[in-house]
Amino acid sequence: MQVSAEKIVVLGTGGTIAGKAKAAGDNVGYVAGQVGVHDLLDAVPGLTDAARGPLQVEQVAQLDSKDMAFAVWATLAARCHQLLTDPAVRAIVITHGTDTLEETAWFLHSVLDAHKPVVLTCAMRPATAIAPDGPQNLLDAMAVATAPGAHGVLVVCAGEVHGARQVQKVHPYRVDAFSSGEGGPLGWVEEGRVRLAQNWHQAHAGWAQAALEKIAKDAPWPRVEIVMNYAGASGSAVDALARDGVQGLVVAATGNGTLHHALQAALERARQAGVAVRVTTRCPQGQVLALPRAEAALPLAPGLIPVKARVSLMLELLGCRAPA
Repeated sequence: MQVSAEKIVVLGTGGTIAGKAKAAGDNVGYVAGQVGVHDLLDAVPGLTDAARGPLQVEQVAQLDSKDMAFAVWATLAARCHQLLTDPAVRAIVITHGTDTLEETAWFLHSVLDAHKPVVLTCAMRPATAIAPDGPQNLLDAMAVATAPGAHGVLVVCAGEVHGARQVQKVHPYRVDAFSSGEGGPLGWVEEGRVRLAQNWHQAHAGWAQAALEKIAKDAPWPRVEIVMNYAGASGSAVDALARDGVQGLVVAATGNGTLHHALQAALERARQAGVAVRVTTRCPQGQVLALPRAEAALPLAPGLIPVKARVSLMLELLGCRAPA
């Protein structure tokens, strides 16, 4: 085994992977974010060997990811930025809860120049479970972090490797809770080795790096909310949000970006009042195609699920230019 002098830095943020339950057989009645990241790593046999070099461990936050806050995102992004510019750092591994992992992954993908691997991993069973999945996910994350050519913001869970743009939590209970939809995962981790199904995504600097400086200066995060189209939808929620000062709205439309006429009218009123609007779809696969119809007057968020479209719109409202 080749050992590197460069270190891997593990940043802990809490989540189910650090959760505790009163009974070992309880996989749902636990409290997330209870085990410190140092103790979490110490309990994984072979982790140091899997890292193939020194490990540095830091506790950035300790929370259930359903309660993820902008302040934690700001701290996490700033620390990742520092570490990515450090020549002594080979890769970053982040332990994270599953509920908002896809949002954090997309945020970091957007604001970082991740020319090294930034690997988020997680668990669907608490650390106290009879058969916790966190330890294997951590070992697999180390395999990805040390894989030749690996770079970018990546997610590792249940033996699969996902890219930040495509990954989405699709199951509330199974250990293989994440999917990359139609494109499938980037690859798999098998007995400590990465087998790629696709090439590592082309390295690029995050399109919203300029947001880091504004966030660091405590600029207020723009308020962006999500609304949905459904049978019998009205525009009342949109009108209320506009009156309440919302700065952006993402609408999870039906099908190929279709909207109930009442909801569409309200969105157009909001846009005329200065509210930024983006349309995506509530469909779990595919993306909205631009079509010459009334809805086409509202801008799309191409290929993004609603929660990621919300992240992008917040960054746009911070003054970053979205990629075409």
